[in-house]
Amino acid sequence: MSDKPKRPQQVFTLLVEVGRSPGDGLPKGATGAGLLLYATGVDEDEAVREAVKVLKQADLSPLDVTGYGTIDERLAEGDEIGDEERALMQRALDENAVIVAQMTPFDGTE
Repeated sequence: MSDKPKRPQQVFTLLVEVGRSPGDGLPKGATGAGLLLYATGVDEDEAVREAVKVLKQADLSPLDVTGYGTIDERLAEGDEIGDEERALMQRALDENAVIVAQMTPFDGTE
């Protein structure tokens, strides 16, 4: 039995680039998409693993993940975080979930 204290869940902001795969639900003609999402984890590595797992279950094909840190890390960097974004982060934490905040389809002209 371990006496290590349990580390609290945190919410991480991630930008995930996805490619095409059958059944992905992306618009016809899209070559992929960029997804801004909030994912929970005790650290960023766990949040990335959970996000990738959820995206794969949704028939998406994650290619690259960029982490932008926790809300505290982002605020320290000078990011402005609005009420809507804070609410989505809180929802991710409350539900221990991956929340997709924005999806931008790529049409091959990027």
